[in-house]
Amino acid sequence: MSVAVETFGFFLAVVGLLMLGVTLPHSSWRVSTIHGNVITTNTIFENLWYSCATDSLGVYNCWEFPSMLALSGYIQACRALMITAILLGFLGLFLGMVGLRCTNIGGLELSRKAKLAATAGALHILAGICGMVAISWYAFNITRDFFDPLYPGTKYELGPALYLGWSASLLAILGGICLCSSCCCTRDEDPAASVRLPYKAPVMPSTSLAARLPMVASDEEGDSSFGKYGKNAYV
Repeated sequence: MSVAVETFGFFLAVVGLLMLGVTLPHSSWRVSTIHGNVITTNTIFENLWYSCATDSLGVYNCWEFPSMLALSGYIQACRALMITAILLGFLGLFLGMVGLRCTNIGGLELSRKAKLAATAGALHILAGICGMVAISWYAFNITRDFFDPLYPGTKYELGPALYLGWSASLLAILGGICLCSSCCCTRDEDPAASVRLPYKAPVMPSTSLAARLPMVASDEEGDSSFGKYGKNAYV
């Protein structure tokens, strides 16, 4: 049963990592629609790297953020958290492939493979937490500016990339939990770890001095009888 849980957790973690990789360059982290006249409607959407604008006539224009130092602090932090999440996910993916019991990479023992699987699960959990913090922080700033009546700038709404990122982070965390839980089940199912016979030193039978004396006496009698009857006694 734990093998199925471990494999299912690895599959969830891989899907979460792929979705995080799609979320990072996604263009619609926040979206704003500005209605003009009856014919044209302008739509502005941004992500962590650039901002784009398009209208109903098909005119499409994008521009990158000019300087990283000129950006808001939360955007820089979200960039760092998302990149960290993807790097942790790739490292957990590599360790998970080695630590899965359904694979035979490296020829490791079952206990060592369980430790690698648990480490991979912890990395996927950290990756999911980093992604969740980045997405939630970005969404918090959007909602704060949207409901602020004194905010003078353009008010945005939550884009589809945020929902994709939340789903990806949740899948990564669930997959990591499944991988970590398989470590405990592996120790219970390991026959080498569960069946251990206690070592008992061999007990030598104790012979007393009284038991040895008749044997010595019989040896002496045999020697004396051999000396009493020589080879000339039979001639």
